[in-house]
Amino acid sequence: MNWSNLIYLGAGIALGIVLHRLFGRWLRPQASPNVSSSLSPVDQEDIPPISQQLQQTQLAYQMAREMSQFKAGFLARTTHELRSPLNGLIGLHQLILSDLCEDPAEEREFIAQAQERTLKLLKLMDEILNVARIEHGMNKLDIQLTPLAQILEEVHQLTYMLAANRNFPLQLLPADPEIYVLADYFWLRQILISLIDTAISQMEEGSICISSSILPTNNFVNIWLDVPTHAILWSESIDLIKSEDDLTQIDQKNAALSPGMRLLINHTLVEVMGGKLEILPSTIAKEPLQQVSRLQISIPLVISEADLL
Repeated sequence: MNWSNLIYLGAGIALGIVLHRLFGRWLRPQASPNVSSSLSPVDQEDIPPISQQLQQTQLAYQMAREMSQFKAGFLARTTHELRSPLNGLIGLHQLILSDLCEDPAEEREFIAQAQERTLKLLKLMDEILNVARIEHGMNKLDIQLTPLAQILEEVHQLTYMLAANRNFPLQLLPADPEIYVLADYFWLRQILISLIDTAISQMEEGSICISSSILPTNNFVNIWLDVPTHAILWSESIDLIKSEDDLTQIDQKNAALSPGMRLLINHTLVEVMGGKLEILPSTIAKEPLQQVSRLQISIPLVISEADLL
């Protein structure tokens, strides 16, 4: 046997080994992924039911649709908010220019009312423009480490008497003093006060509860405001430009932003701070018995080095 025969023999043996391994893998029986016995009991428990996933998806869609309805009509809503006090100013000036005042004293009184409403209109415009500047980055927020418990306690102190004057209990469940969030201290406090104040102004009966919950899985803290369902403005007409002004139903003297506009402004400010404002579906509270909806504010959580270790 010469060297060429030895080379051919070695190449044949090597090719045979490779083909044996290759065909052995193909012919080896494989477990079907559809067979439930291939999953361990732990894996089966980790798979959530399809119905639960569908329910969560429907809930997320409902909340996104409600908030998109508020954001879609920003220009129309802003125009509507400013038209109401403007109509009052026009009416007062028409009375003066038409010489319908009985005497100079009454004319001076109308001028003073017009001046007062002008200042309130200017205040409304400044509030809307300030939020617009913050949203577009022209006015920067002071984002820093903020103690959650201190903010909630201040909010409770500033709104407790407002609720008590209308016989509405306001309960605060204290937060962990070691929890810190990344937020603007002033604006987060103002958002919570605004939401509570708006809820109290819309309430007929019931109570308000302030609480919080940590979500370490996604590094967020949830601040919950449980208020009666009837005190939350779930929907509002978007096409407000075409609506006719009914001056008999508008309090021109105490011109202020509507509940829908305030919710939109608060939603925008929370988003600028990297959070989210959501309205969760209503439930039945045990004590006292009432239908309650939850305003949920999610704010980034500050994780300490000890927790990371």
